[in-house]
Amino acid sequence: MNLRLPFLKSDDALPGGVTRPTWVILDLSGPYPERQPGSPLAALLNRTESVEALAARVQKLRGAGWLHGVLVRFGEFTASPASAHAVRGILADLAAEKRVVAYLPQLNMTTLIAASGATELVAPESAEVNLGGFGVESTFLGEFLKKRGIEFENLRVREYKAALTRFSQDHMDDHNREQLQAYLDGLEAAWANDLAAAHGVSTGVAAAWISADLTSAQAALAAGVITKVAYEDELVGPASRPFEAVLDLLTPHRPANAKAGRVAVVPLIGTIITGKSRNNPIPLPLLGGPMAGSDTVVAALRRAREDKSTKAIVLYVNSGGGSALASDLIWREVATSEKPVVVVMGEYAASGGYYVATHAKTIVASPYTLTGSIGVVSGKPVLTEFNRRHGLNPERVGRDRALMYSPSRPYTDEERDHVEKGILEVYDRFTTRVAEGRNLTKERVNELGRGRIWSGHDALERGLIDELGDLSTGLRRARELAGLPHDAPAWNVTPRGNGPLPQFAQEAAQAASVSVSVNVWPFGNERVLTWFDQDVRVR
Repeated sequence: MNLRLPFLKSDDALPGGVTRPTWVILDLSGPYPERQPGSPLAALLNRTESVEALAARVQKLRGAGWLHGVLVRFGEFTASPASAHAVRGILADLAAEKRVVAYLPQLNMTTLIAASGATELVAPESAEVNLGGFGVESTFLGEFLKKRGIEFENLRVREYKAALTRFSQDHMDDHNREQLQAYLDGLEAAWANDLAAAHGVSTGVAAAWISADLTSAQAALAAGVITKVAYEDELVGPASRPFEAVLDLLTPHRPANAKAGRVAVVPLIGTIITGKSRNNPIPLPLLGGPMAGSDTVVAALRRAREDKSTKAIVLYVNSGGGSALASDLIWREVATSEKPVVVVMGEYAASGGYYVATHAKTIVASPYTLTGSIGVVSGKPVLTEFNRRHGLNPERVGRDRALMYSPSRPYTDEERDHVEKGILEVYDRFTTRVAEGRNLTKERVNELGRGRIWSGHDALERGLIDELGDLSTGLRRARELAGLPHDAPAWNVTPRGNGPLPQFAQEAAQAASVSVSVNVWPFGNERVLTWFDQDVRVR
């Protein structure tokens, strides 16, 4: 379909020039995390716009009576599929009131998820087209490490739990390949649903676009993926202005209704650890980046629970899991809360990230969320040969059992039995939590568990979550559960700081400090981990 876009109109054009635009240009680029950092210092330093901030900007556009339409210009849009789906919902809400046109120099799987919320999709003739579906690639280090004298003990429950296999094996096993393929199939099914709904075609037609070998914007137009081929200068005229240039023309945002109460939003982002939340600067898979400390998350949940004006809590989880102990401590706060708790899952909510959600009143996930991984893993590197080659000689004094987690030697048979007994106990507790919280039998949970991952699309069908959506969906459900009006405000909870300095000053001091000894392994002496290998990146 060939469309004409009348972007040159103005409702207040004077001889001296246009003073009031009828169209606004909205630029989208970057990773678009779901939320801004929770800490004041991190939020101050953060230069990346979040989905949360985009929603606030679009809300202002929705209320501008003089505005005819919005041109959404996609730049280097690098968001995850889950975040792209949230952007899609924001644009769809805007498109219900305004004309929304997405301009797409790059037609790829993730960008099209976000753009499918727009009324019309336009690409230049020279657009880069890459609609090859979704895929993941993981490098296995087992043989590489073994050649250098390093081996890995990998004890797991059960066969789909793949967290340490990249270090202990030299290839992907059949169970891991099976679950990853099923996860990707779920993502492609969700993609076909999104695109089919946007274009008014069947899911079969949309799914066929992935294998249609489209290489140009003209081919995408002929297939029905986009609605027009045009360059940006053919769309934008003098009556169009960037969003930042029309802030003074936007209607002020109406204050939320705070009389009845409010909803608290508590973030759980990164690897789950005991103690306080922190950021690990070590650039290693699974170990680097933000770490959600149980002390910090529990304190935030308790602050929300004790706040008299808070009537419901949203726990936003974007985590591949972590410490079994820390996950259970956070779970306890959710399970015993007298205020309704809604869990919203981001890109990841797997293993420990799923554990904390089991007893929430409602679980909301994106169809692209990686969740499940109901399983347990424990292990350690074994440096016996590495030490021998490099002249390192660890000497032991005391009981061998006290040093069983040392990397200087492998487990003995007795120690391995001891560790396996412990992780089986944790797995039993994990499956019990899921069975009770999700109203499933333990037998059914074991069928869905065994360490297996699921897309949000598939998790909904299996009863592991309650509905598909994003943070705005979770806030809406929380307000409903608490009997609050639809415009009741939400507030971001951070635990109160300790000591005489304000929280942001404490964070600045911590960031400026340099420790001589850096502990790369974030779990201390905890023997059981319930994480999923976060090195899965969908392309």
